[in-house]
Amino acid sequence: MSDYFDREEIVKDYDSVIFKRILAYIKPYRRLALVTFIALAVSTAGELLLPVLEQRLVDDAIVARYIALDTAGAAWQSISKRASAALADIPRAGGLFRTKPIKINDTLFVPQNQKLRISGGIEKELREKNILDVDQWYVFHLNEKNRSLVLGSPLFIHDENYAAVKAGLLKTLSKDQLLAVRGADISRIYAVSLILFISLLLVFAAAYVQTWSANLIGQRVMKDMRLELFQKTVSQSTAFLSRHPVGRIVTRLGGDVETINDFFTSVMVALLKDVSVMTGALVTLFLLSPRLALVVLACMPPVILCTVLSRLRARDAFRRQRTASSAVTSYLSERLSGLQIVQYFRRERRSMDEFAALNGELLSANLGEIRVYAVFRPIVEFMATFTTAALIAVGGMLVLNLSLSLGVLIAFINLVAMFYAPVMDISEKYTILQSAMAGGERVFALLDTDQRIPDEGTREISSLRGHIEFRDVRFSYKTGEVVLNNLSFQVKPGEMAAIVGYTGAGKTTITNVLTRLWDIDSGSITIDGIDIREIPLRSLRREVLPVLQDVFLFSGSIADNITLGLQLPPPDAREAAIAAATAVGAHDIIMRRGSGYDTLLSEGAANISGGERQLISFARVIAHNPSIVVLDEATSSIDTETERLIQAGMERILSGRTSIVIAHRLSTIRNADRILVLKGGAIAEQGKHSDLLALNGIYAKQAGRLHPLAKPCNNGRSLR
Repeated sequence: MSDYFDREEIVKDYDSVIFKRILAYIKPYRRLALVTFIALAVSTAGELLLPVLEQRLVDDAIVARYIALDTAGAAWQSISKRASAALADIPRAGGLFRTKPIKINDTLFVPQNQKLRISGGIEKELREKNILDVDQWYVFHLNEKNRSLVLGSPLFIHDENYAAVKAGLLKTLSKDQLLAVRGADISRIYAVSLILFISLLLVFAAAYVQTWSANLIGQRVMKDMRLELFQKTVSQSTAFLSRHPVGRIVTRLGGDVETINDFFTSVMVALLKDVSVMTGALVTLFLLSPRLALVVLACMPPVILCTVLSRLRARDAFRRQRTASSAVTSYLSERLSGLQIVQYFRRERRSMDEFAALNGELLSANLGEIRVYAVFRPIVEFMATFTTAALIAVGGMLVLNLSLSLGVLIAFINLVAMFYAPVMDISEKYTILQSAMAGGERVFALLDTDQRIPDEGTREISSLRGHIEFRDVRFSYKTGEVVLNNLSFQVKPGEMAAIVGYTGAGKTTITNVLTRLWDIDSGSITIDGIDIREIPLRSLRREVLPVLQDVFLFSGSIADNITLGLQLPPPDAREAAIAAATAVGAHDIIMRRGSGYDTLLSEGAANISGGERQLISFARVIAHNPSIVVLDEATSSIDTETERLIQAGMERILSGRTSIVIAHRLSTIRNADRILVLKGGAIAEQGKHSDLLALNGIYAKQAGRLHPLAKPCNNGRSLR
């Protein structure tokens, strides 16, 4: 059963052509896109800056530890070339993530995080030669306040600008000495904290601008795309609409366009930020500590493998889920539309079983998708925790060995968390990307379809006499299935021609080709000697208006439905609506409703009777004052009293106009100037009512069953 319904084949993971076409809709909003990317760059940089600022706060202001290297004596001169080369640049080091080393007399004090430039072998050599002090030092700048405290104390070594004291001796200083020595660090804590706060505000503001602008772009692109799709759809031929169910087109304008909005708001910007954060985090890790960054990289292969496998499984789960969802939607749409038929033929239980099977498939597909993420997320979280644990283990030993600063270790832990969050996000965004690619494929397939009726006519007309001629017209809805077969007839100006025939004879098709809802295969149709293909569609359809068998009224007021399409100011439009309704005898019926012409019609005009809908549709045609009127089974669902009202109005309104009436009531067609009897898409008989009865042919046989004085004609066989 489920194979019957329309299933969406999701085959694209990524399509560069579709991607470029989607991005083309951003062109009108280039400035807004630029704002989005600038805000993205600022927020990403701000987020990466926060761990670095925390590291600087801990290392340079809170801990502030230095390693001492004795550069005097023979030991320093005897170090190996490898050690000499490694230490050569240390006095000039510093920069973005490091404090500049300080030299006091013959001792070089290197910030602990700067010592990471010394490899383990070189460090061992320096320790063995007593060049590298095992103690940690605190170094500070001499000023007016602390100089007197330092110069007279044996705890400090100093020169004219700097002084140093072993970190372990800080606790022996008095409170005043400690404040004097570390006063600059306290000021540095305040300064860095202020920078942190400002950075947080900047990240918040940039994230707000990025989110707002990205969503604004998405909403505007959706508006443009929906408008383009709607314009494309309403300009298509009836042939196109007959091959594309309304539900599918609505899905294109609704759900598929929404997936493209998700692409802008949830995928494109998010993926750019995720990639930027991951790249920036890795670069920052290597700048802070190459050795510790290698620990992070060593933990990455399992994560990469898990991400690839998860993406493949997620793709399969997504395809299955979309296919099952499409089947459920199609089934619901069909069964709910035909609910009365289901009830009439007692198919409730069968329909319930069929829907239960489809719903079960959807449940299974959804659970499959959930299982993918239920496995993937814990694995990534485990790897993030494992990487953090490895960092703490390795980094902790380096901190104890004085080879790593505490601030760098803290920054690493924060940066690893920042790195793994996008890993999970990217994998989950893949499903949205795939959905956007599928939605974009279907949207652009609809946009690329061009089955419009050619509108190249240049013969503008202000009015028509109404002389209609069909000459050897052949037409088929499908190749090989001829509906009109060399059809030829004329309707003179002001004549009323009735067309009768059994179902499938081609009666309604005449209306379709006369108004160019479909174009004929061969032959010609002329009005006043002008081929209708030479008349612009807007002019043709202004002068030739049908009243269709299935009346369609829009939600809105009765007056708006009557004046539909008329470009008139409100007072004139109301007068036109009243005049048209009065002409067809509908005025009193409309006024019996509480709000009169302002009565609001529900969807499908379900709150009024079928006869009232027919009268309003008649009034709508009369309000537009066409030269030619086509009535397609227009009175088939109207009671006798309402029909008398319509016919009385029609006798006054259709006087002087050409009209074609497709009907099956003798009361409608017996007074026609000419009756055309169709059989197999061609004229089998034609003439007046009495002439056709005298022929004793097809018309006479059917008319005999529908005597004009008989009961209402829906008790007998129709002439359709």
